[in-house]
Amino acid sequence: MKPFKIFISTYPFGFYDSEPMRILEETGWEILTNPLKRKLTPLEVAEFAKDVDGIIAGTEDLAPLIHKNPNLKIISRVGIGLDSVPLQLCKERGIAVAYTPDAVTMAVVELTIGLMVTLTRKVVLAHEELKVGGWSRFTGKRLGESTIGIIGAGRVGLNVIRILSEFRPKKILINDVKDKVKEVTSILGPRKIEFQLAEKEEIYRNSDIVSLHVPLNSRTKNLISKKEFDLFQKDTFLINTARGGIVNESDLYEALSQKKIAGAAIDVFETEPYKGNLIELDNIILTEHMGSCSYDCRLLMERGSAEEIIRFFRGKELLNPVPEDEYRNQIV
Repeated sequence: MKPFKIFISTYPFGFYDSEPMRILEETGWEILTNPLKRKLTPLEVAEFAKDVDGIIAGTEDLAPLIHKNPNLKIISRVGIGLDSVPLQLCKERGIAVAYTPDAVTMAVVELTIGLMVTLTRKVVLAHEELKVGGWSRFTGKRLGESTIGIIGAGRVGLNVIRILSEFRPKKILINDVKDKVKEVTSILGPRKIEFQLAEKEEIYRNSDIVSLHVPLNSRTKNLISKKEFDLFQKDTFLINTARGGIVNESDLYEALSQKKIAGAAIDVFETEPYKGNLIELDNIILTEHMGSCSYDCRLLMERGSAEEIIRFFRGKELLNPVPEDEYRNQIV
């Protein structure tokens, strides 16, 4: 069998569990890893992977690589987001694309719920104040006394709703492009928790917390910007553990600095690592795109992406090819 050449651009990979690297190395193929041990720029990816047959990729923009490497045959994404993969270009070039859509779900869900509690109960503010001798004992609203808006009821959104049901919120407002009445009723019905399928504008106007769980595509780019922030209540909190670019960061800075909303927790950014002006504010929690960063989910993602690329070069059917609707929805 031809010794295929594979580049792993994402970092870390196989750091917490060596199994994904082991199964790749057992193929006898040439396996190259990210030599800089950090997130690569698009041009760095293109240079390091200019002559490989396949790539196991993170969130790096892969367009320059595809233009530079005419022999690339497959992209296997470690994760679920596809905004960094130019799907139409891949289709034109005959490049297969696989991803790991189920691996990250519960890690993102748990971080989301944790950020809701941390933000609304002012945990970070208390931590910082106590370290310099303060003792204000900040007060906040319980999730059980809140109206919570969920934008996107897919894998993550539905599981956020399921976990939230244990807190017994006053009401959950839900928006999704598909009719999710059956799925939501099965979760909230037995607990007699009030919910409503609502337009986004109604969610923005009436929620104590708005949590985003949609992919970044042509319909969701800048989904929340100045116009939407003007609809929020002043005591509303925003959570984004979905994708950078869904929230306009300049407008978020304005909304927070002018106290148009109470606060935000943001795990994802348009440019990562993030170095923008949101770090100046004290009514925001910023985390490092770590929604998927639990030991078990990292292993599922890394092993899944490795197994897909092995499956492809051995002539087997992919288990998780990117579905056609993702190609239609992507930003052009």
